[in-house]
Amino acid sequence: MQEITADMIARVDRGAVATYIPELAGIDPARFGIAVVDAEGAQHVAGDGDMLFSIQSISKVFTLTLALGKVGDALWQRVGKEPSGNPFNSIVQLEYEKGIPRNPLINAGAIAVADAILAGHTPKAVLGEILRFLRYVSDDETIHIDRAVAASEQATGFRNAALANYLRACGNLRHPVEMVLGVYFHHCAIAMSCRQLAMAGRYLAFAGRHPTAGGKVISAERAKRINALMLTCGHYDGSGDFAFRVGMPAKSGVGGGILAVVPGKASIAVWSPGLDAQGNSVLGSAALELLSRRMNWSIFGE
Repeated sequence: MQEITADMIARVDRGAVATYIPELAGIDPARFGIAVVDAEGAQHVAGDGDMLFSIQSISKVFTLTLALGKVGDALWQRVGKEPSGNPFNSIVQLEYEKGIPRNPLINAGAIAVADAILAGHTPKAVLGEILRFLRYVSDDETIHIDRAVAASEQATGFRNAALANYLRACGNLRHPVEMVLGVYFHHCAIAMSCRQLAMAGRYLAFAGRHPTAGGKVISAERAKRINALMLTCGHYDGSGDFAFRVGMPAKSGVGGGILAVVPGKASIAVWSPGLDAQGNSVLGSAALELLSRRMNWSIFGE
């Protein structure tokens, strides 16, 4: 990990930060962090692995977990399971498919998931539930929402508002748009470090189990299904390339983070804020490719 970190720090091509969210525009693209939690529970951290960053769309993995716990497979009547092949915020695709988002990891799908979690609750209560879940799976009570980032997203999230309104027009949003978007913007604004994120992903790496608390977070079957969605949809229209190069189920966020899992072996988080054209971390993807090769961690074989 130290060698990979040194390699990443030395690289010139870092991509570009997400300037369309003003609070993210000023993040130093030279930052790079990585954390691995292995099957024995050991935490390996390098670079800026303990620095907080906005997890953005990585949060969709955790809200999907909560939604499936609430409504089960009925969720798939509202959201598909197929790769999008289009940008994460595509309005054209949502219109073409008559208000059924292609999968729960693109923006429209995650907005529908937020609506499913809202059932019978206030936005404040739902956000409290999301934070409690993340604190539980990560063994860390300090995890919080960055209010400045949430406000920045609400002030500029016009395309997400368009997606939410189209979902509502098609009958696939059952709560007021402003309530659903409030939940969505705030859970995307959760701040975590690579160490915290790698800890939070352990239940996906280890068949739904909570390694320290004991017992199940979710069933092994559900963990397998979420991992499958992460592999095929977790990097938007760059998911195929990521699977080809890295070979791990993973979810990226435009804050520059990536959560990846190696089933039965490790939970991994990387962060570097410079993004490629698809909105995925340039150095984060490169670091995971190197780690996968050196550890033989591709799920497709050595």
